[in-house]
Amino acid sequence: MKHQLIHIILLLAVTLLPLSSSADRVKVRLFSNNTISVMYVSFDLGEYNLYGDATLLSESLGEGKSVEVKPVGTEVQISVDGYNYGTFHNARLEATDTACILCLNPSGVKQRTYEGNLVISTLKSGSLLIVNDVEFETYLAGVVQSEIYGNYSDIFRVQAIIARTWAMRNINKHSKDGYNFCDHVHCQAYHNRCIRPDIMLGTMASSGETVVDSDGHLIETPFHSNSGGQTANSEDVWRNAVPYLRSVPDTFSFNMKQTDWTKTISQDKWLSYFQKTHKLDISNPEIKNELLSFSQVERKSKICGISLTRVRTDFQLKSTFFSVEAANGNVILHGHGYGHGVGLSQEGTIRMVGLGIAYDSIIRHYYTGAHVHHDESTPKNYVENYVRQIEKIIEEDKNKKTQVHSKKDDWLGRLFRVRDREDREEVYDEKQNNDSEWKYDW
Repeated sequence: MKHQLIHIILLLAVTLLPLSSSADRVKVRLFSNNTISVMYVSFDLGEYNLYGDATLLSESLGEGKSVEVKPVGTEVQISVDGYNYGTFHNARLEATDTACILCLNPSGVKQRTYEGNLVISTLKSGSLLIVNDVEFETYLAGVVQSEIYGNYSDIFRVQAIIARTWAMRNINKHSKDGYNFCDHVHCQAYHNRCIRPDIMLGTMASSGETVVDSDGHLIETPFHSNSGGQTANSEDVWRNAVPYLRSVPDTFSFNMKQTDWTKTISQDKWLSYFQKTHKLDISNPEIKNELLSFSQVERKSKICGISLTRVRTDFQLKSTFFSVEAANGNVILHGHGYGHGVGLSQEGTIRMVGLGIAYDSIIRHYYTGAHVHHDESTPKNYVENYVRQIEKIIEEDKNKKTQVHSKKDDWLGRLFRVRDREDREEVYDEKQNNDSEWKYDW
C-alpha cells in the first residue's frame, strides 16, 4: 500500500506541472555566459534517445554512455563513445521518462546536471547553443536553488513565487532567439537541477501562486541579496516609478552576511572620477565637501546630481547605499546591503521566515500593495499529497545521520526508482545504491 501511494502521488505530480498558472515546458539556454566549443554529455539517471535533426541515431542511452557534440561550420558533429554519426543542424537528446538526468561537461566549464531534454546547435560565432527543454516547475526549482540559500522551506516558497511570477510575465523574453530564458542574471540564475528536497518542497507548496497588483495583473518581481536596512524606489535605480516598488524600511536585513561593507579608494581617484567623467568642478568647496562627506541615513538616489547607480557601476560597489569618509588621502565608503535594492531582500526574507512571519506577509512587505494570488484551478489536494511525501523523505534523512547520500540517491532518484522498480515488480534496496564515487554532501 505504501508503494502504491507513492506511485499514485508521483503520477499525479508529474502530470501536475501543466497548470493553468504556468507553461507546460520552457526552453532555457544553458551556459549563456560562456563560449562552449565542445559539449560532453553523460547520464546520471534514466535513458535518452539521441536524434540528429529528425533522424534517430541511438536509443536508450544511459549510464556509462557518453555523447560528444562539437561545432563544424554551421552544423554540429555528433559522436557516441567515439563513433562519429556525422554532422547535423542540431543534436537532440529526448528523455524516455520523467526520471531522467543529464550530466553536462562542457569544455572549460564546471559540470552541471539537468532534467528534461537537451537541444544543441551552433551560434553565428561558431560556438555551441545549448538549450534545456524542461517542465516549468522543474525549471523553477532549479532557479530557486541557484538564487537563494537557507534552511526553511518557506524561504524557498517565497523565492519560487516571485520566480514563477517573473517567468510568466517574461515568458517570451528570448523568443526571437528560439528559447524562453537564459540561465544567467539577465533572466534568472539556473545553474543546476534541484537536488535538495527542502527546495522542491517550497517550490511545490507554492504551486499556482503568483504575485499580482490590486487589479490582478502579474507584477515585476525584482529582488536583491540585502537591502542594507531600506529598499529603494524603482525610479531611483531605473527610469520608471512603479507603485508596488516603493522604498520601505527593512530592519530584517540587519546583521546578515551582506548587511555591511567598506571600500577604500584614493581621494585623488575619487575626485578625478567626478571631474573627468561627470564634469563637476571639484575646485568648488561646496561640491568637494559634498563628495568627501556624503552621507545617507536614508537612501538617496544621487550624489552632487550624479546617479548613484552610475557610481556603483563604475566603481563596482556592492550597493548605492553608502556614506563617504575622508581619511589619510583616501575616501572610505561605508556601505550597506548588496544589490540594486529594489523589491525583495533575500536575506531579509531569510530573517523574516526564521522569525515565523508568513510567506505571503513577506511578499506584501516588499511589494507595496501587491498580494499573492492562488490559482483556483491548481489541484490543491494533489499538491498537498506530494508535499507530504517530500516532508516524509526529509524526516527520514534526519533520522539516518550515518546514511551516505549520493547524487544517485537523492530525493528525486529515490522517489522515481521506487516507482520504476514497482512497475517492473522489483524490490527497491537502498543498500545497492551506495556507490562511493557518487558521494554528495547535502
